[in-house]
Amino acid sequence: MLEFYTRRYTHSSRDEWRRRIESGMIRVDGEVVSVEVVLEAGQDLTYHRPPWREPAVPRGFEILFEDGEVAAIDKPAGLPVLPGAEYLENTLLWMVRRHYPDEDPAPVHRLGRGTSGAILFATGALARRGLSIDLQEGRVHKRYRALVQGVPREDEFTVTESIGRLPHPLMGYVYGVRADGKPSRSEVRVLERRRPDRCKQAPGTGGSGRTGSAEAESGCALVQVDIPTGRPHQIRIHLAAAGFPLVGEPLYASGGEPAAPSGAGRPPLPGDGGYHLHSTRVGFRHPSTHETVVVYCRPPEILRRREETVS
Repeated sequence: MLEFYTRRYTHSSRDEWRRRIESGMIRVDGEVVSVEVVLEAGQDLTYHRPPWREPAVPRGFEILFEDGEVAAIDKPAGLPVLPGAEYLENTLLWMVRRHYPDEDPAPVHRLGRGTSGAILFATGALARRGLSIDLQEGRVHKRYRALVQGVPREDEFTVTESIGRLPHPLMGYVYGVRADGKPSRSEVRVLERRRPDRCKQAPGTGGSGRTGSAEAESGCALVQVDIPTGRPHQIRIHLAAAGFPLVGEPLYASGGEPAAPSGAGRPPLPGDGGYHLHSTRVGFRHPSTHETVVVYCRPPEILRRREETVS
């Protein structure tokens, strides 16, 4: 029983499921059972879940591409992709599955909650398997735009710091620069250098923005980032490691490690928003036709070059 719920419903921890089973919230054929009971085919499992209010999220999304096997979705910033913590139904996965009720779509890759833009979903085992293999072998090409603190001197540079787990007081661990971590590569190109008055966050973006005061003094830059590898929070970590954290970045300070808590507040978390990062382009080999498909997603205004904002 415990193994079934822990592995199938990963939005809650093993200890949380244990407490629910032991308190009688989950029943088998209407009966309260122990966590060690062995489940059998045909049994009826009932979870008497207490009501809770999930945090509000943007609920709209656009479909950029679909053909019955692959769907490319424009994810809004602030919407989690997968269930976790307080989020279950207020996730992109839940909403996309409601839109495609007969196709069981699953994300091919992930975007952070604060990141917007193009993300691929696959429907059916063939598409999921083919795109997952291509992703692992570097055949899915992902391009992003970000607004960073400071003004890089070089027009192009590459960041190759390894990324691994680092201790975190609330979550146990988060990802950051670590010498014995996994090899990672981000290719950065400066699109536009901006004066301090063009570096302010857009109204309503939220986030704690602990490192957000530097851009008011030194200016900022709009950058394009290609990531041949796809480690968790890679762009945020690598740009911070290069000395250019994202404008409004709550977690990763210069150097690519988690920022220390300030004052009596809680430590920043990976899901905290306020930064500007957008998936603008995803290129992939179609799992059935093997043709190259490129999906483009227009960035929000703050991540457009001056000439792109002119309609």
